[in-house]
Amino acid sequence: MPSAAEIAWLIPVLPLLGAVITGLGLISFNRTINRLRKPVAVILLSCLGAAAVLSYAVLLEQLAGAPSVEHLFIWASAGDFTLPMGYVIDPLGAVMLSLVTTIALLVMVYSHGYMAHDKGYVRFFTYLALFSSSMLGLIVSPNLLEIYVFWELVGMCSYLLVGFWYDREGAAHAAQKAFVVNRVGDFGLLLGILGLFWATGSFDFQGISSGLSQAIDLGTVPNWAALTMCLLVFMGPMAKSAQFPLHVWLPDAMEGPTPISALIHAATMVAAGVFLVARLEPLYSQFPLVGMIIAIIGTITCFLGASIALTQMDLKKGLAYSTVSQLGYMMLAMGCGAPIAGMFHLVTHAFFKAMLFLGSGSVIHAMEDVVGHEPILAQDMRLMGGLRKKMPITAITFFIGCIAISGIPPLAGFWSKDEILGQAFNTFPLLWGVGFLTAGMTAFYMFRLYFLTFEGSFRGENKDLQEQLLLASGNSSDESDHAHSPPGVLHESPWSMTLPLSILAVPSVLIGLMGTPWNSRFAALLNPEEAIEMAKTFSWGEFLPLAGASVGISSVGISIAVLGYFLNRIDLDKSVASRFPSINKFLANKWYLDDINEKLFVQGSRKLAKEVLEVDAKVVDGVVNLTGLLTLGSGEGLKYFETGRAQFYALIVFGGVIALVVLFGVLGNPPN
Repeated sequence: MPSAAEIAWLIPVLPLLGAVITGLGLISFNRTINRLRKPVAVILLSCLGAAAVLSYAVLLEQLAGAPSVEHLFIWASAGDFTLPMGYVIDPLGAVMLSLVTTIALLVMVYSHGYMAHDKGYVRFFTYLALFSSSMLGLIVSPNLLEIYVFWELVGMCSYLLVGFWYDREGAAHAAQKAFVVNRVGDFGLLLGILGLFWATGSFDFQGISSGLSQAIDLGTVPNWAALTMCLLVFMGPMAKSAQFPLHVWLPDAMEGPTPISALIHAATMVAAGVFLVARLEPLYSQFPLVGMIIAIIGTITCFLGASIALTQMDLKKGLAYSTVSQLGYMMLAMGCGAPIAGMFHLVTHAFFKAMLFLGSGSVIHAMEDVVGHEPILAQDMRLMGGLRKKMPITAITFFIGCIAISGIPPLAGFWSKDEILGQAFNTFPLLWGVGFLTAGMTAFYMFRLYFLTFEGSFRGENKDLQEQLLLASGNSSDESDHAHSPPGVLHESPWSMTLPLSILAVPSVLIGLMGTPWNSRFAALLNPEEAIEMAKTFSWGEFLPLAGASVGISSVGISIAVLGYFLNRIDLDKSVASRFPSINKFLANKWYLDDINEKLFVQGSRKLAKEVLEVDAKVVDGVVNLTGLLTLGSGEGLKYFETGRAQFYALIVFGGVIALVVLFGVLGNPPN
């Protein structure tokens, strides 16, 4: 009987097969397939469930000490050049396969309730299966070229899902923005891949690493060129994992349905960038400067996301900027030479962030029954409050997620974030300081979200406030769904939505214990030698002060949120926002980065296009038109010489001969 790793190629193929079947059904028998919601859901859930079971079997084999497995076949060859494709199973891939299939499966179950009344239910499930298959294919890819293929498939699926409600202007623009920004990063990634192949003759991760090192030693590749290629490759993860300044697409991606927001932010698209950097760790570890640049970019992203989240009133966008910040932590770890710490935070973050996003979807689902389906109203926390009494399961799981992401022990976020901060303290103390401050900001804005949403009194029935928010957004009440339907009653979400929340709460609490620094079973799986070294060098004298400081700054952030939004002892709007209006405006306008991009790239490209159009119209068209006029004029003149009379032609020839004789005579005997 073959091992799970031997048939692991089925993991991406199974959801792909389900997506192809339903996709072809939609193309061929659209109305019939759209009516078969439950059969379609069963087929796709079964395919993804089977992939999840295989992933768990692969992970268990790796935990038991099974060797890595790689199966390749020659996809293309020309002379001495061969291009292998296939799949690879190793501890890092096994962890990611289990993570992606688990989150994707729970998101799909959740979507059955969330998208129950959506006319695009079947299409949404098909996209989800295709998206999951693309990410799973990326994980098992054995080389950079194959990764690039699935990388682009992930980008295509994200475009389809972010713009799923394409009839909404905001969703259409968000999908275009995500597509364009990611193309910028992917262009850099492609140049870097081609450059590394030119330098090493290989697309294989280990082959690239050793080949580039040899090329530098032999002097065939200058050091600056190697650095450039490494940074070009990093542009891909910068865009996919929303690192500054290519992070601007991720918050706008909230225009898509909430389940896909959870999947993108937890285990698929944004995780792809961090995963690729981890795969390339043998390459990046050769260049300390590249590591420092990655760490700096990660730190800037970490602080930027947290600072903008402080002022957000849209529930989903607050969580989106939280994701940007946490991705910054992961890249900080990668830059500090601690890929295991970064991957561990990716895993813990995936569980509690998926739970938080699905919890926000549960809230929005309930709010839509009261304020209508206008996203401006259903997602604005100023219209929420007091939901804990009506939605206890959602509130409890959301609260657990807030504690986890704030880094309070013993929940998952404490162990992974503390490990990153500890590595940063030893490598780049200044960057540790920024990450330490960001930890306090994270705790504050997350509990701000919780208290505004679930505590206090319900504010959703305030018609004046609804009208103000609609007017501020450029809409009016007669354009919203709420104006055409009577308000409903707040209620807890159905079991298909609360069950995934309850399941995700368990790893959000417990999975961090897999990475305790004195006995890290997570590190033992990915790199046993490093796990042994961590256990040997562990010191309570170093651990307790750093961990205590981290918990302390988080506790300060939580305390301020309690005083400001739960006990109402301090008015943060008056005490902070009114005293520092420029800072508040700066953060509320997202550091003006969207405005800068609009001015430089959108308007700038339009201006350039207009100037190019002017050049085309006046210069290029002018030359073409002049050529046409000259041809027309010469033709008009010459037609009078076409008489058809031989005597006239002879006269012309005679005149031409006389003219040539005179000309050569003058040239041969120039006057004195």
